[in-house]
Amino acid sequence: MREKLKVGSMVLCVLATALAVSAQKESERTQNRRALVDMEHAFAKTAATKGTRDAFLEFLADDGIIFQPGPVNGKKLWTERPSRKGLLSWEPIFADVSRAGDLGYTTGPWEFRPNGPDDQPVAFGQYFTIWKKQGDGSWKAVLDRGVSSEKSFAAKLLLFPLHDESSVSDPKFDVSRGRASLIKLEEEFSTLSARKGATAAFDSYLANDARVLRQNIAPAVGKENALVLIWASAGTLTWKPAVTDLAASGDLGYTYGTYDSRRGDLVIEHGSYVRVWKKQRVVLDVMSPDPQ
Repeated sequence: MREKLKVGSMVLCVLATALAVSAQKESERTQNRRALVDMEHAFAKTAATKGTRDAFLEFLADDGIIFQPGPVNGKKLWTERPSRKGLLSWEPIFADVSRAGDLGYTTGPWEFRPNGPDDQPVAFGQYFTIWKKQGDGSWKAVLDRGVSSEKSFAAKLLLFPLHDESSVSDPKFDVSRGRASLIKLEEEFSTLSARKGATAAFDSYLANDARVLRQNIAPAVGKENALVLIWASAGTLTWKPAVTDLAASGDLGYTYGTYDSRRGDLVIEHGSYVRVWKKQRVVLDVMSPDPQ
């Protein structure tokens, strides 16, 4: 019996050593991504134990934005909402963080159970959260939104970007000028979409590993799948950016604003969008129409 215990202890020691070595081999960038995923898990766990309202009030930044359907201050909205029963649950399946380690995002499936964890889910979708490191070093959600679907498109495999582990950044990067450049890039993108069509425009600006989220459709992962989804959209698509922000390293940023889909001079759809840019390429694009 003692020999078995010794063998068991040795196995545990070997496993612990292997895990420690593996953790040491991970880049600072990957460790930051895992820390952000842990924060998202803590957010979801708080929603399960304390309720959705209390979770958002705890994890949102004071100036954090949610969409109802347009952008509003999330803290103010959730403060005014009464606590309700029901479980809103979600799971991050993709995450990225800037080289500076100060800005990142997560995305994945969500479900809602009206009577708690033992109930069957009645609503589904994909969530998307942008996180920003605060002055005290903590992560807070600065933007949260999602799309809904009639069925689940859940995936359990957690992924990070490939071949992008560098944490080296330019300490002299001018964030204010970077924001202005990103707004200009958005405007050029929209102009190209109006002139040559959305498919051609997205083909020029999408990253190869881009993710596109739309209502009632499975997430399109990868440029090829995203272009198929965008090609299926009717009308001429244009948009107007309203707000943008960038990491201190300048490699990761986001914009949000409004979009219109037109057929001739007639607006057939109006809504809001959020877009994540990485090295002047779109890595995540969310568009959701306003209710009719």
